[in-house]
Amino acid sequence: MLADDHTLVRETIADFIKRQAAFEVAQAASLDEALKVNAEQGPFNLIMLDYTMPGMEALAGLTRMRAESGCPVAILSGTAPPDIARRALRAGASGFLPKTLAAQQFVAAIQQILGGDVYLPQDFLSESLAGTRATHLTPRELEVLHCVAEGKLNKEIARELDIQEVTVKLHVKTLSRKLGARNRTHAAMMARDLGLL
Repeated sequence: MLADDHTLVRETIADFIKRQAAFEVAQAASLDEALKVNAEQGPFNLIMLDYTMPGMEALAGLTRMRAESGCPVAILSGTAPPDIARRALRAGASGFLPKTLAAQQFVAAIQQILGGDVYLPQDFLSESLAGTRATHLTPRELEVLHCVAEGKLNKEIARELDIQEVTVKLHVKTLSRKLGARNRTHAAMMARDLGLL
């Protein structure tokens, strides 16, 4: 079963797995729906859960699904950094599959997990911890990050925090660098994955 709240991503991955590996793939769009599908259609050989979909509450969703499914459960993510991957494995995940994996690697990872192994990409093991960098955000940078995640413009953030707009721009640039984010949207996504919001 593949559970992801992004319909296009979920359907594309499911279709690829069906065609390449001849697996049957059930789908769900939230943790609650995945638990329901598992109860009605399980047992499954493998369940893959998107780290940030509704109901996951960080790794609490992994724990719930493992308790109810009795099969390997892997975490999927488009933005989660290496420390989240390690925490997922410590919490009992059978694998951590970045959505950036090449298609054939993705299928190989699934087969590795089905074979009883735990999967974590090698390059993920060697990356520096984004979570460590995130702990160095100042209280003001965290405030700005919260506002960015709420979709506020720089001028709105400046007004809310009673600072200059140029200062907001500087904070956004600095916190993006600290998080290793490409832009403000990516910074907000990473902050959500890191549990900073």
